[in-house]
Amino acid sequence: MTLDFVEPEGTCASGDAVSCDCGSDCGGSCSESAPRGCADDCADGCGCSGTPEAGADDRCLAPVALKAAPSGAVPGTAATSGGKPGKAPRPKRPDFVSTTNACKLCTPLGAMLAFRGVEGAVPFLHGSQGCATYMRRYVISHYREPMDIASSSLGEKQAVYGGGPNLKKGILNVMKKYDPVLVGVATTCLTETIGDDVGGYLREFRNEFGDLDLPEIVHVHTPSYNGTHMEGWNAAVRALVDQLAKEKVEPHGKVALLPGFVSPADLRHLRDLVADFGSDAVILPDLSDPLDGPALEDYTPLPEGGTPLADIRALSGAAAVIECGRSLAMTPTGSSGSFGSAGPATAGRVLHERFGLPLHAVGLPIGLRETDALVAALEAITGKPLPRRHELERGRFVDALVDGHKYVSGKRAVVYGEADLVIGLVSLLTEIGVHTVLAATGTRGAHLAESVAAVTEGMLPAMPTVIEGADFEEIADTAEGLSPDLLVGNSKGYRYARQWNIPLVRAGFPIHDRFGGHRLLHVGYVGAQALMDRIVNAVIEKTQSDSPVGYCYL
Repeated sequence: MTLDFVEPEGTCASGDAVSCDCGSDCGGSCSESAPRGCADDCADGCGCSGTPEAGADDRCLAPVALKAAPSGAVPGTAATSGGKPGKAPRPKRPDFVSTTNACKLCTPLGAMLAFRGVEGAVPFLHGSQGCATYMRRYVISHYREPMDIASSSLGEKQAVYGGGPNLKKGILNVMKKYDPVLVGVATTCLTETIGDDVGGYLREFRNEFGDLDLPEIVHVHTPSYNGTHMEGWNAAVRALVDQLAKEKVEPHGKVALLPGFVSPADLRHLRDLVADFGSDAVILPDLSDPLDGPALEDYTPLPEGGTPLADIRALSGAAAVIECGRSLAMTPTGSSGSFGSAGPATAGRVLHERFGLPLHAVGLPIGLRETDALVAALEAITGKPLPRRHELERGRFVDALVDGHKYVSGKRAVVYGEADLVIGLVSLLTEIGVHTVLAATGTRGAHLAESVAAVTEGMLPAMPTVIEGADFEEIADTAEGLSPDLLVGNSKGYRYARQWNIPLVRAGFPIHDRFGGHRLLHVGYVGAQALMDRIVNAVIEKTQSDSPVGYCYL
């Protein structure tokens, strides 16, 4: 066997594999669908002679590839070009489009955050050490709290022979150091690519070490190339419910609340809202204490707080389930959770289908109407009207709509971030008189356009431009032609706000360039009021800054 240089392959109309000399292999008749359309439609873009045509692919400048060929084979013949009589060529791969400054984070990061919201849990990444280091740094800069993430620390050897032994040793080390109640195992790009059977490894682990006091182990498949941090979050929440809530228990009357990815301040407010209706909430996951806790004299490896394991196991006894997120409500069965596995696609649907619990699917409660929908669900579950405290909060927000309308009416906004957050923000902006001209998310298949249309119906002069699977390059290119007055989203949009000299109203995750981003309140009537105040003040401050004389009275 020798290594020879051979010409790249094309595709003839007859289906034969060809080299650059189309005419010699299929009479010069090349496929009409060939990319880079050369003068005679040759599939390689080189005009069938190896000479680049105008506008041809850069590969034509050096149309050679290093390929193993039998000794004595002549380049350009069937032996080296890959063309074999009677066999169709391999299909051409679609062009790959790179991402510039993605409007998303990696899938296992979302899973790690969801597992952190369980009491006594240790998030565990099955992959290389670098993944855990990156995620810890990213999370800490937003929440300003320590975040331990264990790792199986795979290297080159494990990438070839499999990471099962490292996974088992890693869990034993976690047990020794942390004594966790639960270990949440999420896969990474590396372990998904090499095909590690994590479920099989964990069955072996339980059999081998069954004499030990083992923690609960929940695993989820989260290759980063297959989604975003929100899909990792949703998959982990579904896995927690699917793998832990297996038995029907006696009814306890609590409300199972699946709030989505919101801030610790949001979670505390939602707990108070349910309590004011006279009921207790089982919030899954609950990051309010683990990632926003008090100062302690001594470091504790496992911070207090989170959803108790017993409460997750007893979710079948809940009075009802409330699942927040319009994009989740539109997720088709079998496409989420375990990335292609059959069955309910969300945690709420698992509880509904497995135990028959009433399921109330609502949007993320940002703004007046989306919060009204959550309140209506709580009224239906508890049989009680909106408590007076929250009725007054709603009334104050309506009064603020009147007071602040003159400052923001007709302003144009670009909104970006997680799909459900974007939908809620667009709903709020529409209520206060701001026209969303672009709504963008890095997630694909989130049904963003349908949801944005629903929350803005009859209230905007035109439907906003909606982009899914977007990166910031695409968001910026689209937004520049829409003349926005402000941006609403996380810190990653700052460079564009600075470039265009418009305000950035920070919301969501991550917020790296401001202090207290994890304590921002987004949900409920109080959250709507807080967001509106920040938006109006950002517009006023911009007007002041642009004024040649300035002013200090409104």
